[in-house]
Amino acid sequence: MSTDSLSHKRIRRSTRTATVYLLLVAGALLTVAPLVLSALTAVKTPEQFAAQSPLALPNPVTGANFHTVLDQGGLGRAMVVTALMTVFVTGGQLVTSILAAYAFARTDFPGRDPLFWVYLGTMMVPPMVTLIPLYLMFAKLGLLNTFWALVLPFVFGSPYAIFLLRQYFRSIPEELLGAARLDGAGTADILVHVMVPMSRPILATLTLITIVTQWNNFMWPLVASSGRTWQVLTVATANLQTQYNTQWTLVMAATTLAIVPLAVLFLIFQRQVLRSIAWTGRR
Repeated sequence: MSTDSLSHKRIRRSTRTATVYLLLVAGALLTVAPLVLSALTAVKTPEQFAAQSPLALPNPVTGANFHTVLDQGGLGRAMVVTALMTVFVTGGQLVTSILAAYAFARTDFPGRDPLFWVYLGTMMVPPMVTLIPLYLMFAKLGLLNTFWALVLPFVFGSPYAIFLLRQYFRSIPEELLGAARLDGAGTADILVHVMVPMSRPILATLTLITIVTQWNNFMWPLVASSGRTWQVLTVATANLQTQYNTQWTLVMAATTLAIVPLAVLFLIFQRQVLRSIAWTGRR
């Protein structure tokens, strides 16, 4: 192969690589820019926000907006309620999804596969279709405007979580399970000491997905609760937008407070998430 041909290939490869990186940087900027703008606005005074460009750096930086929304806007209590709901639902979904996924992946019982696909088919049902029947059920049980109304519809697993774990459990070599059985391990021992430890990356990913989903849950908490007692963060933030519709510094402070916990969780779980993505790519 001639020197000119090799040089031409290197140039094309370098151009392709540079184009890919430019697209990735552009996508990253589009994703991060609204978050940065929200944070900048949250630490400005209303006078600064009105007089300066939205992209101008705050001078001086103020934390008064956060104090206002946490105290007067009721965002502090809403964050506690949301955190309790998210922890309860995430823990329940992980436990029940692991048990159901193991049953669908590694045990034999009549109608296993048809039952799994029927259950998976419920993912195609829009949540709005079940909203009114669910509301009527909880109204009959007298559970509206309680903590149980927030968590019971979501705590017993989800089709997506069970599907994800089932596929992962099916990929674990049968030889490992057979060796555990030869050592005298029962079903519970295999699940706890073999399946779960080997599934840490996908469990971390599922945990993060569940936390983000529940933290951002809006429609059902809006319908199932009233007042500030069991108000969640999304509903409280929406009420702030109505209450302080012209005070964008307060609205952005509430938005920033809602985003920060999720960003911290992603930083904690990012290595496990990347490991699960890399594992999926090798299958």
